[in-house]
Amino acid sequence: MIQTHYQDSTIIILGHGTTQSESSSTTVLEHAASLRKLGQFTGVLPAFWKQEPFFENVIKEAKSSRVFIVPFFISEGYFSDSVIPKALGFLDESGTITRQLRIGAQTLFYTRPVGAHPAMTEVILSRAREVVKQFPFPACPKPSETSLVIAGHGTKQNSRSREAIDFQVSRISTQRIFADVHAVFLEEPPGISESYALASSRHVVVVPFFASDGLHVTEDIPVLLGEAGPVVKRRLAAGLPTWRNPTEKQGKLVWYSRSVGAAALMTNVILELVREAGGEVSAESGAGLGGFPA
Repeated sequence: MIQTHYQDSTIIILGHGTTQSESSSTTVLEHAASLRKLGQFTGVLPAFWKQEPFFENVIKEAKSSRVFIVPFFISEGYFSDSVIPKALGFLDESGTITRQLRIGAQTLFYTRPVGAHPAMTEVILSRAREVVKQFPFPACPKPSETSLVIAGHGTKQNSRSREAIDFQVSRISTQRIFADVHAVFLEEPPGISESYALASSRHVVVVPFFASDGLHVTEDIPVLLGEAGPVVKRRLAAGLPTWRNPTEKQGKLVWYSRSVGAAALMTNVILELVREAGGEVSAESGAGLGGFPA
């Protein structure tokens, strides 16, 4: 049954955006389209910080009494915790984020970034399962005989940028599904190229913890994992996957998945964040991916 108490609400999915890669905006557009099909909201609008449609223009289109702004960012860091809330008026005088703001007849809600939600665990696990099942060569390895590597961006400018990945590494490790679980990063240690030294198993699944299949995912990480740069560029130009699953490198058989942000399950993560902001579930509950009833 459609939840009529969200019929007065608009969701704005706010992505970073870039003019350097068209694929960086694809995930936001796809998730917005999926949520729109549910018919449970006044509107579902994609918006971006650094490309069209720009957020300041999109928010003017939202005429509903409630507007839920969901930052489609992978971690709580500089943009999601400082730049965006400051520009939108969600930072108080002490620099603390207030998640609810009343402007005229509208109430605006600013949710946590998608990557910070506990349900991202299920997204990561689904990505790891999918890529091995899709490319079972020579056979699907058992998870207990496989090392899981979660690859993130990281930055020395903000220590919080890696917290979401460290949380997921700890959480998945305690489930004892894989032989071992590790985090690696583009811009801080341990680096992507250290994946082979960290992984204890011959079978390795690398899941990029990124919001989209942009250039970091399709080009930078495959090169750092050992694929030749010119080969990656040729595949990318031809519209082919830039990593062949599985590929043997340094004595390891490596599967490389698509980004977590491009997973269909991310639509439900957005819904959970809206429910959380609307007071339906606790922010600390660690709810799964139940989504809204149909």
